[in-house]
Amino acid sequence: MNDTFAPAQRHTVPPPVAAVLSRLPPYPGSLLLVTGLNLVLARQLPADVAQRLQGQRIRIHVRDAGLRFDFAWQGRAFRASAPQPATELTLSANAHDFLRLAQRLDDPDTLFFNRRLSMEGDTELGLVVKNALDALELPVFQLAQWTPSAVFTRLQRLRPSATPRSRHAGR
Repeated sequence: MNDTFAPAQRHTVPPPVAAVLSRLPPYPGSLLLVTGLNLVLARQLPADVAQRLQGQRIRIHVRDAGLRFDFAWQGRAFRASAPQPATELTLSANAHDFLRLAQRLDDPDTLFFNRRLSMEGDTELGLVVKNALDALELPVFQLAQWTPSAVFTRLQRLRPSATPRSRHAGR
């Protein structure tokens, strides 16, 4: 996954941007995160993993951005939660490293052993999550798909074709 001969350039969120991001209310961000998780992961999650995750409070901590996203698996989906004083599992990394994970440029083990990804709390739960993610067929997150022009192009394709004007239009 990672080219061991050419180390990846590591980026961090600039401190002024992090200062703004860290002041955002956490629940809307958690809601956005679980929406993505549910779209990509929920249907593929094996029953034994879903059972192990049931009710477990998980936090994603984006260190350099000062963001924390709290959620739990409830029923058959991830549910956002308000910030919790404690969680069963917290996964922490910089934004760039989470992005590299989503793009499948680095694997969790590499980041963990290079101390760029940390796991706190229930390590057994963390290993269940990691192993489940490794086993799933996940789409590779392509940042280029989310540029304004790419999003606009996709939205244009979704727009219904022009409908004939009604005889009553314009009266």
